Amino acid sequence: MPEITDKELPSNIKPLWLKALTAVQASNHEYAITLIQGVLKDNPGFLEGRKLLRACEVQVVGGAKKKGGLFGMQGGGMGMMKVQGAAKKDPLGSLPLIEKELEKDPYNEAANELLFEVSQKLEMYGTAAFALETVRKGKPENAKLLHKLATFYLTREQPDLAAEVYNDIIKHHPTDGTAIKGSKDASARASMLKQKWDENADMRSLMKDQAAFEEMEKSNRTGLTREQLEERRDKVVEKYNADPNHLATVKELAGLYEQLEDWHNSESFYTWAHSLSAGDVALAAKASQMKDKAIESDLKRLEADVAQDPSNEELKAQLAARRADRRAEQVAEAQRRVDQNPTDPHLRFELGNALYQNGDHSAAIPHLQQATRNPHIRTKVLLTLARCFKAKSMFDLAIKQLSDALGDLHAMDNTKKEVLYEKGEIHHEMGDRESALDCFKQIYEVDYGYRDVAQRVESSYA
Repeated sequence: MPEITDKELPSNIKPLWLKALTAVQASNHEYAITLIQGVLKDNPGFLEGRKLLRACEVQVVGGAKKKGGLFGMQGGGMGMMKVQGAAKKDPLGSLPLIEKELEKDPYNEAANELLFEVSQKLEMYGTAAFALETVRKGKPENAKLLHKLATFYLTREQPDLAAEVYNDIIKHHPTDGTAIKGSKDASARASMLKQKWDENADMRSLMKDQAAFEEMEKSNRTGLTREQLEERRDKVVEKYNADPNHLATVKELAGLYEQLEDWHNSESFYTWAHSLSAGDVALAAKASQMKDKAIESDLKRLEADVAQDPSNEELKAQLAARRADRRAEQVAEAQRRVDQNPTDPHLRFELGNALYQNGDHSAAIPHLQQATRNPHIRTKVLLTLARCFKAKSMFDLAIKQLSDALGDLHAMDNTKKEVLYEKGEIHHEMGDRESALDCFKQIYEVDYGYRDVAQRVESSYA
């Protein structure tokens, strides 16, 4: 059975595949799994789909499971025995059953070994390699299956890949003589094949290599003009269309969109790269960062529209609703980060600040109190905490936070001016005009133009 790409999918299946890609980009991995299984049911040779399915399963299930059960055997033994029996009678028909086992544990050694054997019978050699590569990634200590993978690569005239597998075996089993000898022999074989290729290389191939090198060099340059970036983007888009699952291409495209400040597309491709990488934290952070920039960009555009047409009530209502949605999104995102790392004071501050901006002052206070442990952000935290108490008319507690913040500040920089001004306003609300004026005077002495301090101070002498 031939293996196919997304371009070779039947027209009636392509919408299902696109819907699956959208689900992945939205981090709805469980739904994506259901959709991709539907695609693979009638298109078992669609290797790209099977790879994405496995990546989604890893996201849902997590890392490799430890062996459990009697004598350390993997769980689900009876289920696998039934699938193995079905595979002997109907290799093609057993593929969905194997995938059901892998959905529960993507790194299941028995299920992946069976997928390898069945795929070879069906002449789906890319799928066969992928099955054992999955074991290599999740259970690299399984010398038996890694030896099988290395042998497979040797029979496919891919000694360079076989050498890499043998080297991985040696990392976990340094005394494995077969792997040591296999690594040497495979490396020598790979060197011979490379030398033969080099000897037969003609001028056209050398020119092609040179062009590829120049293209790679161009992609690594910094300081390109917008026109050059757009030209580079268009070339990478062509590469992406040829292979949407090539991680390096997707990452490069995401970076180019970021440089072009096309935040929406950049977020989409960083999200896709994160899915392809099976959970790279840095890529997830990049996607989140691009999402924030995209939302802020949309808000600024809407604010500009309102500024140009201030009497347009519909636009103003849209802006108010979008701002409210944005504040709610920031709270949800900050809460998610705190749930992942509850001991990080900086994340606590971000959540507390988001809650404050959303008007939920009571909920913000405990997070801000925990965030005061970080000395690098302590002043900002105390200022926000004071504003929460102020919003709840707890003026004495607000003054206490600001006084503590001033105790850490020495130079009259913008931060100290902001703290003093806030403290002055609270004293004013409390009716303590003398203390309020003292705060404003301290600012007035060094910065006459700061907000309205000049008017406040000078009017007190009238």
